[in-house]
Amino acid sequence: MSIVPIKDIAGMVGTEVGRSEWLTIDQDRISQFAEATLDRQWIHIDPEAAARGPYGATIAHGFLTLSLLPYLGASSSVAPEGMAMAINYGSDKVRFLNPVVVGSRVRSVTTLKDFTERSPGRYLATNHVVVEIEGEDTPALIADTLTLYVMKEAQ
Repeated sequence: MSIVPIKDIAGMVGTEVGRSEWLTIDQDRISQFAEATLDRQWIHIDPEAAARGPYGATIAHGFLTLSLLPYLGASSSVAPEGMAMAINYGSDKVRFLNPVVVGSRVRSVTTLKDFTERSPGRYLATNHVVVEIEGEDTPALIADTLTLYVMKEAQ
């Protein structure tokens, strides 16, 4: 995450603000997510059955990919200098466009879509996030994520 003077952030609206490193999605991560969410569909956890399925291997849950946005966004977004905390404020327009096959690598590409002062010392950032799959033309997902930044003097 790049820390930027708050006066400079408005000028970044509409621009790409970062790309994360690639992250490999392995079977252990998929299986742990299946256990945590109790979503144990064969396409996620049974490599033998999945090998005969439509993708030739297991795939990550769409919500697993979505749940990685805080991690991926930590290295592909901007935040205002002097913030006390950042609060996940939700997501808009989440779309799962392409399955993430086990062993694939993903990364996020973030564009700052909006940055608005909601109340004194509280700023809402809207980021358009694309999670790319290495070697694929169609991304895994796109989403507009919302982050509320509370400045130190506003606590």
